[in-house]
Amino acid sequence: MREVGCVSRQVGYDCDVLVVGGGIVGLSTAYAITRAAPGTRVTVLEKEAGPARHQTGRNSGVIHSGIYYRPGSLKARYAVKGAAEMVKFCAEYGIAHAVTGKLIVATERSELPRLHALVQRGRENGIPVRELGPAQITEYEPEVRGLAAIHVGTTGICDFVGVARQLAAASGADIRYGAEVERIDRRASLGVAVRTRRGDVVRGRVLVNCAGLRCDEVARMTGDEPGMRIVPFRGEYYELARPEMVRGLVYPVPDPAFPFLGVHLTRGIDGGVHVGPNAVPALAREGYGWGTVRVRELGATLAWPGSWRIARRHWRYGAGELRRSVSKRAFTGAVRRLLPGVSEGDLLPAAAGVRAQAVLRDGTLVDDFLIREGARAVHVLNAPSPAATASLPIGREVGRRALQALGQV
Repeated sequence: MREVGCVSRQVGYDCDVLVVGGGIVGLSTAYAITRAAPGTRVTVLEKEAGPARHQTGRNSGVIHSGIYYRPGSLKARYAVKGAAEMVKFCAEYGIAHAVTGKLIVATERSELPRLHALVQRGRENGIPVRELGPAQITEYEPEVRGLAAIHVGTTGICDFVGVARQLAAASGADIRYGAEVERIDRRASLGVAVRTRRGDVVRGRVLVNCAGLRCDEVARMTGDEPGMRIVPFRGEYYELARPEMVRGLVYPVPDPAFPFLGVHLTRGIDGGVHVGPNAVPALAREGYGWGTVRVRELGATLAWPGSWRIARRHWRYGAGELRRSVSKRAFTGAVRRLLPGVSEGDLLPAAAGVRAQAVLRDGTLVDDFLIREGARAVHVLNAPSPAATASLPIGREVGRRALQALGQV
């Protein structure tokens, strides 16, 4: 493999498994492979200067319980298992974390059936849930008001960036930062050669695609058609100027039609309280503000039929999210449903995140983790929240598939 486009049988491989993406899922995969098969050479290519710069490092830091997800789904199974494992991992390596529990609060009568459905779903997923009335809500959160709530004791918070760094160190993998993939040459009988933008060529026997916001692009570079596209949704956050108003984690009852959890209150490991996120279309894969527009990426999103079908199907929901994005007053109004004493002045701008949401051609929002395989390749094509929580079991599953592919060549 002297260069991409010319795979030679005479030149050795640089690694056995080549992982694209240095977020928490990619690094967990590298960790899982070297744990399961010591001596396996793993290289991780990450385009940023360090790990966890996008979804992993720009979320609310919540260790999710798994209560929201359909029983039997990968999200449900991996979140429940992953939450317990994440707490254990953080304790073992001294990474900041806490098991805080959380409240899911109904503020309108129309939400009560959905809240009761969550109780049943939690029990089906093996999650302990306590039902609360209005007076009991204030015992947990004196400033929060609601008609009813449930308390989920297994929810927690942690430093996911710290987890990613520890996974990188403990994996023993060759982690290469500043290595953005430019081209991939895959030969089913030989392996893969990846050229980075700085001109390096890395040769591997099997490729694992954990590229997050760019996973569909990487899949297509290998020659595999993923059957979906990433449609990026920006989640905008504020920080609470009076963090003493919130003791822990407080969520609204989510809309079952959407994989977004709504504007919630999260006391993080630093003691600050994040408020958000909303969910608005991003104008670039890494569009963390309205001012970031990348014409090629936006054009690719608009060219995907599923994007227009989402817009037609859910325009009312989207209009509300856009209103909360451009109007702090509207955003504050959403927060007041849970926290009546909050004012616009209590909300200070904080860093936004972008969710890598897989969308099918027919406009379906993929609601479970999605892992597919090609010749000498494993692609993680949908791994938004709760992927950080579930990253250890996801990594083992992806690693298992990569090692299986490795054993076949």
